[in-house]
Amino acid sequence: MAYLLGIDLGTGSVKTIVFEAASGRTLASASREYPILQPKPGYAEQNPDDWWEATATTVREAIQRAAIDPSAVKGIGVDGHMHSGAFLGDNLRPVRPAITWADTRSKPQVDDLRARLNPGDMARYAPGLPAAGFFGPNLLWLAQHEPETLRRTRVILLPKDYVRLRLTGVPATDPTDAAATWLFDVATGDWSDWLLEQCHADRRIMPDVLLSAQIAGELLPSAAAALGLPAGIPVVTGSADLPAQGIGHGLYAPGRAIAPIGTGGQVFALLDQPRTDPQLRYYIFNYPIPGFWYVQTAILSAGLSLRWLRDILDLTDRPDAYDYLSYLAADVPPGADGLVFLPYLAGERTPHMDAAASGVFLGLRLHHTLGHLARAVMEGVTLAMEECLSLVIMATGDADLEITITGGAATSPVWRQIQADIYGRPLALAAGANHGAVGTALIAGVGCGLYESFADACSRLPQSNTWVEPNAAHSEFYAARRDLYRGLYARLKDDMHALAQG
Repeated sequence: MAYLLGIDLGTGSVKTIVFEAASGRTLASASREYPILQPKPGYAEQNPDDWWEATATTVREAIQRAAIDPSAVKGIGVDGHMHSGAFLGDNLRPVRPAITWADTRSKPQVDDLRARLNPGDMARYAPGLPAAGFFGPNLLWLAQHEPETLRRTRVILLPKDYVRLRLTGVPATDPTDAAATWLFDVATGDWSDWLLEQCHADRRIMPDVLLSAQIAGELLPSAAAALGLPAGIPVVTGSADLPAQGIGHGLYAPGRAIAPIGTGGQVFALLDQPRTDPQLRYYIFNYPIPGFWYVQTAILSAGLSLRWLRDILDLTDRPDAYDYLSYLAADVPPGADGLVFLPYLAGERTPHMDAAASGVFLGLRLHHTLGHLARAVMEGVTLAMEECLSLVIMATGDADLEITITGGAATSPVWRQIQADIYGRPLALAAGANHGAVGTALIAGVGCGLYESFADACSRLPQSNTWVEPNAAHSEFYAARRDLYRGLYARLKDDMHALAQG
């Protein structure tokens, strides 16, 4: 029996699974958290060695829980959180903490880039607008504030690439992670000299780019000892975490979109060519399957908005808090009796690309209850996601996209129904779990020759047989509410910005 390891390196924790290649079953998993360091307001850094130590621990635990012979592991894959950068010196050791995607110190540099660059040039060369926390603007910040760091840097790696370096000794990245740096030409598959110039970045410190399913190296004896595995196991390059989730959901051809609502929310679908948006409202990134790209839209405070509501209501210690909020929301009619919520609690990306946007409850009256607040949050998040979906449909040209919903919101019956009603179409409920780690294991299986193709790999996954049907009357109501919702940002934008300045 052949097994694969899928290592899913998230922002706050890593999860490793042991995956049975032939059956597509996850035999065991293990996870470990690591800290996010905040030495100054707006900073979000991590120690790359924390990624490695947590990974080593979870691999050992997952192998032990699966009770398999370690020599039966035939391939290893790693995915990781996007946009972040680890800076390594001549000895391939970190010269400073990694700067993660959640770091906002580069907002002035982003504002400068947007002010001085022609939108047409950005639409031509870039995958979308720059954003604070992206690798490229962070390099511009370092060039202006820590030039010595860049002088000491031999290579910059993304999180999964640092872990794979520790596994194999090979510093490299793949097109999916490279694309999300804002320094990569997604059409040609190489670093963009134009984008590098805008961010004052030196090509010499950019890593080699290998295909996601390419074998980047073999497990080193030192790493094997730390992981409790035999040396020599093939390790593929891997991918960014969002496209790994796509593979884990069986997305290997156009015609489907995946709409996860977790902490944030995304809608993404495959493209057979990189179609850029002249208005720069979404991103086009490379996919792990050569010859495919994906259009990505994203909101920042999706499930995070409901978590915020839970916390300010002092329900944090209640184990069934989310079930309780869903129960209350289910008794409230569509539209929450005139209450609307804008989920811009941390600014917003799609479609506004506005870090100063802020959250709003509009229409509050004496008759509103906790259930109204909960339902308004669910509806506001989903209306923001519907705006993302409309852009994905525009980018793909496919109005009949099959939508798969997943993430924490898909576990709530009332929130599932709200999604179907607002999207106005039947929705497939994702099957399986641990989609990022599963997708990474499948990528490793393709690279190691255990699967003939990505289609073959995805055929091993459980198929969804649960659909959520929209309520026609509710869909009609939300369609009428859509214009009001979308118009609120434009009417309130100036006031949001004024308040953000204190």
